[in-house]
Amino acid sequence: MNTDSRLRISPSSVNDYNNCPQLYKYRSIDHLPQPPNLDAERGTLVHTVLHDLFEIIATDRTPSKAIDLLPSRWLAQIEAKPELAAMVTNEKEWLDRASALLKTYFTLEQPSAFEATHRELHLENDFEERVYLHGYVDRLDIASTGEVRIVDYKTGKSPKPGWEEKALFQLRVYALLYWKTSGVLPRLLQLIYLGDGKLVKSNPTLAEIESTEKFLHRTAADIFISIENNYWPPNPSRLCDWCFFKTICPAHNR
Repeated sequence: MNTDSRLRISPSSVNDYNNCPQLYKYRSIDHLPQPPNLDAERGTLVHTVLHDLFEIIATDRTPSKAIDLLPSRWLAQIEAKPELAAMVTNEKEWLDRASALLKTYFTLEQPSAFEATHRELHLENDFEERVYLHGYVDRLDIASTGEVRIVDYKTGKSPKPGWEEKALFQLRVYALLYWKTSGVLPRLLQLIYLGDGKLVKSNPTLAEIESTEKFLHRTAADIFISIENNYWPPNPSRLCDWCFFKTICPAHNR
């Protein structure tokens, strides 16, 4: 089968489909454009700074250095997406908020104490004959003992009690991909929430990773059924209020 004709899935697209098949269709089948989202763009800015922080020597990885990186990284972001300049009406407030998130990061980790082995690591797998699974890992650290830690930065707040497992799905997919690629099961999965300075951690088991794999196979099968029948039922929820496609969604336009 031609590689380009395969179904491409990632943690985010799988979440889209399981949250709302209609949303999945808009994004992954129709490829409808979406305007920049300021919260997401702020997340991109903070991620960029944290990525670049590990490019410099360990002793210079300080809060002040991270904040010093912000203006140039923000300028590069505007150059890539000029429409952002008009969307951010108060640049000082925008950068101050990003600075606060970076300061919170330093209360949770000390980047001068370790080296990040991989950043923005692309993991991929020929998951099925017709399915390509992939994802981008914010950071993957390999200790001298060989133990692997997968880390993802979140600029929002941590999930409410009981929702941690759903939040960890993304990292479990990354752990599955890394395990399939290297044969090594990551020792620790860690979500860093800069919005409220909290960590969500998990020590994945092989049983959990295999369960994630089965879930992905089921979702891929369901997507193929939706494609074959052109059946994309919307799933109205509170998330609709944040969905850009609400104005064209059949659930809200009857």
